[in-house]
Amino acid sequence: MEYSKIIEIRWADLDPNFHVLHSKYYDFGAYVRMSYLTENGITAEVLNNYNIGPIIFREECVFRREIKFKDVVKITLHLGKARKDVSRWTMKHEIILNEHKVAAQITVDGAWMDTVNRKLATPPAAFIQSFDAIPKAHDFEWI
Repeated sequence: MEYSKIIEIRWADLDPNFHVLHSKYYDFGAYVRMSYLTENGITAEVLNNYNIGPIIFREECVFRREIKFKDVVKITLHLGKARKDVSRWTMKHEIILNEHKVAAQITVDGAWMDTVNRKLATPPAAFIQSFDAIPKAHDFEWI
């Protein structure tokens, strides 16, 4: 099973060297993560109702190939690690260039924050089903 989104590279995504600006890779990952959550019931409205939001502790990108204007990339999403209560998690993305080459790999360690008290939080039980449905990485582990 796979979850992914396809993106065509725009002129605005480029840096002065005419390849994709490094920060755009992180934007692509965030877009796919939030798209998945929204499509699986964890919408902005739900987050607001529960006074909770995702936060990132660490985000790392390994760049493998150049991406240029008009290239088409597929960004995948896999769950790499998670606590059973999904209070902490690691998500992984591959950015696939023109359907066949891995251009980059992103790893994100995150958690949930209570947006009122500004402290780490455990999400409501309703979030567990959506998280459990995220495709698992080949090396997935419960922590």
